[in-house]
Amino acid sequence: MSPQRPTTLAAIERAVWQELDECVRAAGHGWRVATLATLDGGRADARSVVLREVEPGARRVIFYTDARSPKVRHLEAHPEGTLLLWSRELGWQLRLAVTLEALTSGPAVASRWARLAATPAAQDYFAPLAPGSVIERPGTERGSQGHFALVVASIVALDWTEIHPEGHRRAAFDASGARWLQP
Repeated sequence: MSPQRPTTLAAIERAVWQELDECVRAAGHGWRVATLATLDGGRADARSVVLREVEPGARRVIFYTDARSPKVRHLEAHPEGTLLLWSRELGWQLRLAVTLEALTSGPAVASRWARLAATPAAQDYFAPLAPGSVIERPGTERGSQGHFALVVASIVALDWTEIHPEGHRRAAFDASGARWLQP
């Protein structure tokens, strides 16, 4: 948590990127698990994702998924989405307008899969059926092939809100610049 409240737009933007960078290293950080909202045809669909990497210079965050997941089809059809993050400790909500791209092959995927394949987390990608498939009962069946995908979320806009006893604040950061907003 930041020791003091940032007071300028530039300080807020720096603090946001510092917290994003911290959330991928600290399992208990409120922003580590985000809500991703996408479109499924004409219907909104939301689910939790675990942020795995942050690239401040490229203004991107990365998470992993099963390549057969419905969210992959959703973002291929409609690559725009919103990531919603909340930190109770900070009292900060962050909404990220993003453009999403699922990568299922190539060096970026191969290098991350090589690191992940030897860990218990790899089991998530060895399920014999796609996520959301109907099954008779939960089991421990394991397929022989990993279905790993990398989702790159390029940030188009940041919308930051601070909930604070001394007064709520809100700011936006996008291609038009930084500005204060009414909370």
